Amino acid sequence: MYNIISFTGIFILMACAWVLSSNRKVINWRVILWGTLLQLIFALFIFVIPIGSQIFLYINDAVVNVLDSATAGTKFLFGRLALPPGTKNEAGEESLGFILAFQALPTIIFFASLMAVLYYIGVMPRLIKFFSKIFTKLMRISGAESLSVSSNIFVGVEANMTVLPHLRSMTRSEFCTILAAGMSTTASNVLALYVFLLQKQFPTIAGHLVSASILSAIAAIVMSKIIMPETEKPETLSMNIEPHYARESTFMEAIINGANEGVKMVIGIMALLLAFLGIVALIDFLLSGMGLRINNLMGIQIDWSLKGILGYLFYPFALIVGVPPSDAFEIAKLIGERAVLTEVKSYQDLALLLSTGALKNPRSAVLAAYALCGFAHIASLAIFVGGTAALVPERTKDISQVGFRALIAATLACLMTAAVAGTFFTEGSILLGK
Repeated sequence: MYNIISFTGIFILMACAWVLSSNRKVINWRVILWGTLLQLIFALFIFVIPIGSQIFLYINDAVVNVLDSATAGTKFLFGRLALPPGTKNEAGEESLGFILAFQALPTIIFFASLMAVLYYIGVMPRLIKFFSKIFTKLMRISGAESLSVSSNIFVGVEANMTVLPHLRSMTRSEFCTILAAGMSTTASNVLALYVFLLQKQFPTIAGHLVSASILSAIAAIVMSKIIMPETEKPETLSMNIEPHYARESTFMEAIINGANEGVKMVIGIMALLLAFLGIVALIDFLLSGMGLRINNLMGIQIDWSLKGILGYLFYPFALIVGVPPSDAFEIAKLIGERAVLTEVKSYQDLALLLSTGALKNPRSAVLAAYALCGFAHIASLAIFVGGTAALVPERTKDISQVGFRALIAATLACLMTAAVAGTFFTEGSILLGK
């Protein structure tokens, strides 16, 4: 029953995007058809076909093994502070518990350096071009936006550097697509952080996050083209273009530059968490005082925290994507929390729900993992709009005007990804890792 609900939810979410469309008379059926079909085929391969499930588990194990290697540096630098909860070091010293700054965030630096190396040796450009050709050929979108979307499967805001020569001539619809793709996917180096947060409670989380990033990239194209359909003629329409990037001169330079970029990202994440957690705590303090009076006056019990209010807003969407009603409000609060506090806090809270047994159905955790896998929050809107506008200052007005629509498209894309996963997922699946 829940699989049918998830399948139906795919089309309900697209209908929501159409209601919010900038031009409801223009519908690109080719993008909708192929975008939906590609997601369903990919999810069918991963969740149902045995060889697909085995490949999924292989990717999961590979990511986990790489992540284990990433912890070598943190354990050397921070000692007991870097030990995951419940573990001991060679000297027999026990972990001091989970500490985000010393255990999870440093892995971003390692993965950023690894990604730089993969770019240097040519692996990443080939993967990006592979996905770009599929999107361009089947959905007939522009080569520039297709290349940017493909890059976003693996990297973050820097993905738009791969289409730098074409940014100046992009249409508003193309800008909406590349911004939505950036906010609906997650960078590989940050993905390592999510794996670290959830691996103990959710052993196959790495494989799910990899598949979620691919699915969300396709969903972003669909949702953005519904919310802001193409009414102009893109310069690179149906063209396959080469990625533009600066290749380091040596292997060692790639490692150093990647590590430096990782440090910047870690500092950025820490700054955002410090600022937003503090602001939200202040808002919750103000709301709780008002809410307590209203609850007492009306004799009701309503959660007046910002997370709770957003939970009520996203509750229908949690049901639409196929989350069982028993867990729908908890998952809705996580999705709402992601909108203001970033996905890092949401995944942290998902791990807490799993460790305490608060979720009654294993399906809920899987769908939450897919729905949360993206930068679809207020902070990233500023980052992606500002970062893209910095590359082409003369198009700042156009980029700013489509930014909020792109955020809505990204949010719906992440929900669509969860609905696609929910269409094929069953409680007996080996992808639960139990």
